[in-house]
Amino acid sequence: MLELPKFKAAAVQTAPVFLDTDATIEKACRFIHEAADNGAQLVAFPEVFVSAYPYWSWVMNPVEASPWFEKLVLSAIEVPGPEIQKVAQTARQRGVNVVIGVNERNPNSFATIYNTLVTINHEGRIIGRHRKLVPTWAEKLTWAPGDASSMRVHKTNIGPLGSLACGENTNTLAR
Repeated sequence: MLELPKFKAAAVQTAPVFLDTDATIEKACRFIHEAADNGAQLVAFPEVFVSAYPYWSWVMNPVEASPWFEKLVLSAIEVPGPEIQKVAQTARQRGVNVVIGVNERNPNSFATIYNTLVTINHEGRIIGRHRKLVPTWAEKLTWAPGDASSMRVHKTNIGPLGSLACGENTNTLAR
């Protein structure tokens, strides 16, 4: 019979501190501590938790939404970078694996951002960075498409771990 690994996972269901990257990172670290205190070995955060989902793309025209896009770009982070390093340090400190969604800024571009899932192992190492392959409908006004080069299943102390963003979970080829 197939023996599958057993572990406790914490699915964090909370809002970021809207467009406040530093406060959202601190909030994420608090939730990692809380999850670890309750025995979690994997802590999973929502899509683009750091630090906002661009709802305005669905309800405003692109001209009206421009100031919000600028705020999102300014709150986006680089991976690796100091903000995600704080999350990684907390993961290492608590011995947990973390998957967290971020708005990732491309350091080689003025305003290119990605909907990215960052996977951090229990040793605090970034072991994965997956950029959403195809932003959905209005999301294309905000995020650049990723490519499949980051689609990996990672070996972790709790077993194989991979991640997909939102609608990618319905994509047979991605799964």
